[in-house]
Amino acid sequence: MQRERLIARLIGRSQKPDGGGKAYECRLPPCSAQSSAEPAAAGASGSMVPTALGALLALLPLASTLQSPGPQHGGRMPEPSEPTLRRLSHYLLAHYQKGSRPVRDWRTTTNVAIDLMVYAILSVDEKNQVLTTYIWYRQHWTDEFLRWDPARFDNLTQISLPVESIWVPDILINEFVDVGKSPHVPYVYVSHHGEVQNLKPIQVMTACSLDIYSFPFDVQNCSLTFTSWLHHIRDINLSLWRQPELVKFDRSVFMNQGEWELLYVLSRFQEFSVKSSDSYAEMKFYVVIRRRPLFYTVSLLLPSIFLMVMDIVGFYLPPHSGERVSFKITLLLGYSVFLIIVSDTLPATAVGTPLIGIYFVVCMALLVISLTETILIVRLVHKQDLQPHVPEWVKHLLLERATILLCVWDRKKFSQSRTQSLDISRQVENNDSTAKLTPYGCEDPRECGSVGGTRSTLAFAGRTEGLAALQEVLRETTAIRQLLEKREEFRDVAREWLQVGYVLDVLLFRVYLAAVLAYSITLGTLWSVWRDA
Repeated sequence: MQRERLIARLIGRSQKPDGGGKAYECRLPPCSAQSSAEPAAAGASGSMVPTALGALLALLPLASTLQSPGPQHGGRMPEPSEPTLRRLSHYLLAHYQKGSRPVRDWRTTTNVAIDLMVYAILSVDEKNQVLTTYIWYRQHWTDEFLRWDPARFDNLTQISLPVESIWVPDILINEFVDVGKSPHVPYVYVSHHGEVQNLKPIQVMTACSLDIYSFPFDVQNCSLTFTSWLHHIRDINLSLWRQPELVKFDRSVFMNQGEWELLYVLSRFQEFSVKSSDSYAEMKFYVVIRRRPLFYTVSLLLPSIFLMVMDIVGFYLPPHSGERVSFKITLLLGYSVFLIIVSDTLPATAVGTPLIGIYFVVCMALLVISLTETILIVRLVHKQDLQPHVPEWVKHLLLERATILLCVWDRKKFSQSRTQSLDISRQVENNDSTAKLTPYGCEDPRECGSVGGTRSTLAFAGRTEGLAALQEVLRETTAIRQLLEKREEFRDVAREWLQVGYVLDVLLFRVYLAAVLAYSITLGTLWSVWRDA
């Protein structure tokens, strides 16, 4: 605006007549040259136009100087009219073509350096064999068309550009099975040397072969394979951004509060080809994680161990007591309910069954065997009225040999003393049964005969009635004695089978205890080895 006013003022001054009726004399070189060629005419309009144009051309530098602002406070240089970032962005992207690889010579290979850091293990789906992780992915490459001189742009050496406006390599993960909920990062960093850095977080859902045989002490090894989906190795080559040792034990950003613990991350570069075609470059990262078993130990293993201990303690109930059977049945039902509750916690897969599932099945089988053994023992020690005497081979095998093997010496002494007492009582009863009562109750028949001869006349009628009553009493006494003998015989059979049941119970209990201990030690050793591996 100031420039236009100055030009208008100069034009008006050049056309203003002098006081003597002469036009204003121009002393500039164009005007003087024309004045010497032709005589000045005061009223001629043809000479004013060149004069005005010459004056304007001569005063244009002066107008530009007047238009520009003077030096600011502090003596700083004047700033350009457009910001540096905007000028540089326009300079880089004005004629940029992102449809082709950014190299000036097509024989040049674009080297893409990649790196990753595991941030979190989100989920491990054993049934679908899917691992969901959250990683920080980084890659950088050189773009030959994104270079500039920092001196021309206020010493600016780095700028962020939209990722949609430049060429980006088609690096993908081969194990991808689903698109995760990754945040979109719209910019990349570009340095003045043409180095492009693309940093972004990615939620990765990848297929992984999960081995859950040693659950809950399992260690999983899942791979993330980065490769160019289209370009061959002569077009795009891959390399590792950092040293493999730095990548292996980098847990700086890992959230170490979940179920899974990050052990290390291995990296390896390799080339592969499909059907003898051109080779492709790929970078493999092996993410090795381990499950924390504390929760599963408390919620799964300890209740099962407690139930098995109670089953072992139940063997100390008397074998002839019926409470042992009800106790074992209660334990079996409780264990069944426990398995129903924890069935959702166990990992489900069609590949194999975890060892802890086999452990639960074997524990259930041991409880069933324990209940069967208890029923057998109770059957031996009850209802002996329908059982015969113990066979001699059973007595020899269990009451003699097995008692020595099991160190049950008290039962053997008890059986011997019981047998001796029974023999003595039987002899006494036999001796008592041989004594016959005479009609007069005398031990010597001749004495009873003499007495009877003298009193035969007086007591004939009373003797007949007393003899009939005495015979009736003798028959009742004989029946009672036979009943007692038979009951004592049943008691002897019961005692024999009770001793057999006791020895057999001790034998089966120790065999059961040995099996449980051997099974527990084997599982504990396996899980300890897997945990420390």
